[in-house]
Amino acid sequence: MKYLDKKFITKLRKDYHQKEKERKQIIEKANQLLHSSKRIIFGLHRGEVKKMEKELALVEKSFQELNKSFKPSRLAEEGSFKAAAEEYVEAKMFFKILKKEKVGEVQKLELPRDSYLGGLCDLVGELVRLATNKAASGQSGEVKEIKEMINEIVEELIQFDFTGYLRNKYDQARVGLRKIEQIDYEINIKK
Repeated sequence: MKYLDKKFITKLRKDYHQKEKERKQIIEKANQLLHSSKRIIFGLHRGEVKKMEKELALVEKSFQELNKSFKPSRLAEEGSFKAAAEEYVEAKMFFKILKKEKVGEVQKLELPRDSYLGGLCDLVGELVRLATNKAASGQSGEVKEIKEMINEIVEELIQFDFTGYLRNKYDQARVGLRKIEQIDYEINIKK
């Protein structure tokens, strides 16, 4: 007597191999998107806003293609996709701030909620870096505005009861808030 339903096992095997094939495709594309988003952030810090706007458009097109190829629920299963989406959100938000635009949901893309939250937490670090560079180049007036942005972000984030990974991200954002407060304090002492 055979104890296993061979048709069922064959179906499981087929589903498993299909999911692994998809997983590899998602990871490969997500790694490219993550790397591109990191390059965009560094380009924005170098003041290459126009050039990075074009790069952001290419990344957004790639995310749209991924959303067409795979269901959002399937993409959200892959940590590599979530990491890429988070880095993209961080880059997009930083771009919007540099363009003096409001930061909000990215239109035309379906991204995981946690990617927005993680990206928002990480944005604080980029703003601290921006403020540090502004202070070092004698543009201390802009530091106060950046401090206000960071205060607003952390004020909103504090209302979440983060746990796990997002709690670590939030704690990093709070460290960033303390850093910008210290930078602002030192600027005011020197005046």
